[in-house]
Amino acid sequence: MSLAERRIAIEGVTPEVQGGRFAAKAVAGWPFEVAADIFADGHEVIGAAVVAGKREHRMTHLGNDRWQAVLRLAEPGPARFGIIAWRDLWGTWARDARKKRDAGQDLRVELVEAVQLLSRAQGGRRYDRALARLAKAAEAGDAGPLLDPETDALMAEIGPRANLSDLGREVPVWVDRERAAFSAWYELFPRSMGPGDRHGTFRDVIGHLDYVADLGFDVLYFPPIHPIGTTNRKGRNNALRAEPGDVGSPYAIGSPEGGMDAVHPDLGTIEDFDALVAAAAQRGIEVALDIALNASPDHPWIAEHPDWFERRPDGTIKYAENPPKKYEDIVNFRYYREDGTPNAPFWEAVRDLFLFWAGHGVLCFRVDNPHTKPFPFWEWVIAEVRAQHPGTIFLSEAFTRPKVMKRLAKVGFNQSYTYYTWRNTKDELTEYLTELTTGGCRDFMRPNFFVNTPDINPVFLQYAGRPGFRTRLLMAATLSGNYGMYSGFELCESAPLPGREEYLDSEKYQLRRRDWDAPGHIKDDIRLVNRLRAANPALRDFLNLRFFEAHDPRVLYYGRFDAETRNYLLFHVLLDPFEPAEFGFEVPLWEFDLPDDGSIEVEDAIHGNRFTWHGKNHSLGLDPQDRPYAIWKLVPPGGAA
Repeated sequence: MSLAERRIAIEGVTPEVQGGRFAAKAVAGWPFEVAADIFADGHEVIGAAVVAGKREHRMTHLGNDRWQAVLRLAEPGPARFGIIAWRDLWGTWARDARKKRDAGQDLRVELVEAVQLLSRAQGGRRYDRALARLAKAAEAGDAGPLLDPETDALMAEIGPRANLSDLGREVPVWVDRERAAFSAWYELFPRSMGPGDRHGTFRDVIGHLDYVADLGFDVLYFPPIHPIGTTNRKGRNNALRAEPGDVGSPYAIGSPEGGMDAVHPDLGTIEDFDALVAAAAQRGIEVALDIALNASPDHPWIAEHPDWFERRPDGTIKYAENPPKKYEDIVNFRYYREDGTPNAPFWEAVRDLFLFWAGHGVLCFRVDNPHTKPFPFWEWVIAEVRAQHPGTIFLSEAFTRPKVMKRLAKVGFNQSYTYYTWRNTKDELTEYLTELTTGGCRDFMRPNFFVNTPDINPVFLQYAGRPGFRTRLLMAATLSGNYGMYSGFELCESAPLPGREEYLDSEKYQLRRRDWDAPGHIKDDIRLVNRLRAANPALRDFLNLRFFEAHDPRVLYYGRFDAETRNYLLFHVLLDPFEPAEFGFEVPLWEFDLPDDGSIEVEDAIHGNRFTWHGKNHSLGLDPQDRPYAIWKLVPPGGAA
């Protein structure tokens, strides 16, 4: 009759991803909220707790049978939690005894019950003296000590638990280190970092690290750094034929000099790479690598492992294609055999590639087009790598269908590219961010708001000019915990291939030389936003985002509020890159339990001056040619922490 004992219903658990099939995501040391619907028959008091490891975290009743606990998971790696609930006999006794006492009723029978309940307490010998004192008061007819709040707290801890019920399962959680949830990525091509017309090297990148650090980025990401094939090599601007001296696409990986565990000889040696990783770490920067499972027709694995590649019926190797397009500088790997079983040696080789680079100090990986590879493959590979390196971060570069993006996040990717690049209007941004922060995906999908990539030159930036670059930067860095940019963005590069969402003279196919101090850059804006991110705890967990109303459809108005640290920021962003705006807005005094005519101190987070906003209604002007955004730091009554 175990069914009869489990009298408490525990339902609607969050976070729980697909019934526990996949792990919810947490961050080591950050608050982690667990909630559930917990109730039973009748009107007795219920007690509940989240059990994680050997610790119980008592849950608080929020109303309408919804309960919540906030805990902190300490170490990166796998974790699990359960939920237990019980009929709180002492809590029920104390509630009813107070009502009877207040009504002037006789409590003699209730005091006998109290003695019985005290005898069933499970606190051990250290509580014997307190329990004896309470029992003596009850036997003397004195209900006062038994109804004291201190007694409530004591008995909530050690009182008898009737009909102890549990969830019936443990919910899996993956605990990340903080950089998985809060990071600023900067992408550059090492081969473009050389002086003059010379091919850049890892040593050249070391000379550029101070620039990256000065801008405030903490992840430096490289496209593939491996040998590049010559067969069917692409030319400039994706020309089908390369001219002499063309460097080719770094995504056509593999030559007689090696594959994905080798470095392009023109970049230097693996020892040079190790020196770069160490020099970056000295500046607080992690190096991220692109793992692109693409092989050129010259990849050594083709001769060594011919069964690792897709073949046509005539036995020829199959090129990558997206009909009618063909990518003849790339061939396809084979993930499953003809009988449907995994191509296990290939899976293991890919796992070993990640482990190889982890052995060289790289624990951040951007994975190219993961949505074109099997989900079980990624789930297995990521789990295998994490078993040895729990702090590994996998960024999913999957600009694909929403459900596919979310499935990749479920199988283990820590961060995900998103549709931010194409969300430009107030309604589009509000709707999309509301989905990311309040929908079911909030428990497993962490967005990384890249403002551009070598593949994507957004149409908006092609015509918006410097004001558009500034607003897209500001929003990416303050709407999401993770954001990134591809080099050249700070210089407002936007020249497109005519009629395409691609860059003219794309760096994917040629070396680029840049004047890093060219007029019109936005490096000061980048330094500002990264400095704000470092200084304000509210900008870490993007789930605290709240939208407010600005009375102009061209102005996005939002806040990032962290009550624990009393850190509150407001942002106004003018989305129109051409015309100024004068608009009204409401200061969210209600968030601080202040009346509409209340006052709150505010600091201009850009200029540093402080003043007071009196009342709820205010107005503001923004000019895209001056500064298309404003940032305010609120100082509520009692001050900021």
